[in-house]
Amino acid sequence: MKEIITKRAAKTIYRDGDNAVKLFSSQYPKSDILNEALNQARVEETGLPIPALKEVSVINGEWAITMEYVEGKTLWQIMCEDPDNMDKYMDQFIDLQLLVQSKRAPLLNKLKDKMNRKISSLGGQLDATIRYELHTRLESMPKHNKVCHGDFNPSNIIIDNNGDPHIIDWSHVTQGNGAADAARTYLLFALKDKALADKYLDMFCKKTDTARQYIQQWLPIVAASQLVKRIPGEEEFLKRWVDVVDYS
Repeated sequence: MKEIITKRAAKTIYRDGDNAVKLFSSQYPKSDILNEALNQARVEETGLPIPALKEVSVINGEWAITMEYVEGKTLWQIMCEDPDNMDKYMDQFIDLQLLVQSKRAPLLNKLKDKMNRKISSLGGQLDATIRYELHTRLESMPKHNKVCHGDFNPSNIIIDNNGDPHIIDWSHVTQGNGAADAARTYLLFALKDKALADKYLDMFCKKTDTARQYIQQWLPIVAASQLVKRIPGEEEFLKRWVDVVDYS
């Protein structure tokens, strides 16, 4: 019997012995599946602690990505079980994010290109004036080439039985400005707990000697790119972040 780890609309992840298998629905674009596997392979080559990619295959007519299974708990589970030590876990979390951003993978897609495409696709959600301002702001932001996870949150870190971390879910990885990735992490925390989001941002800025305002400049851009996912319950929250900045 195969153990289902998580199930979403277009994909199911299950355990098969020492493997974790991500099985995609038949409607999922083949190009996106192959690109995700390629991205994971490129990140694996940087030496980051991630599950090893093993195979891309077709199972009963559906594409699948097979990787190493890691036994353990997510860092989010650990944080929730031991809130008194939240600062310690948050410090560990930020150190891992900075480890990711210390790496370079020049064949990854560029973060700015991906965000520009997402903003352009929001015609039904944001009017042309807002989209123009977002494009303009994005182009004005400094260009970097750091590895950016794209969905860096404690649920995507597994702490194994030896206490070692493993970073998972590299489907959104790009190369670009690390402050943009920090802004996305802030928004992901804020969707659950605003106080925890502010703790993250304060600790990240202090650890990296980064001005809080610099990361805040990315928030409207990141919020707009998150709108593309059309996750129920998020749209109103994200649109507030798109609108809070006084463009000048």
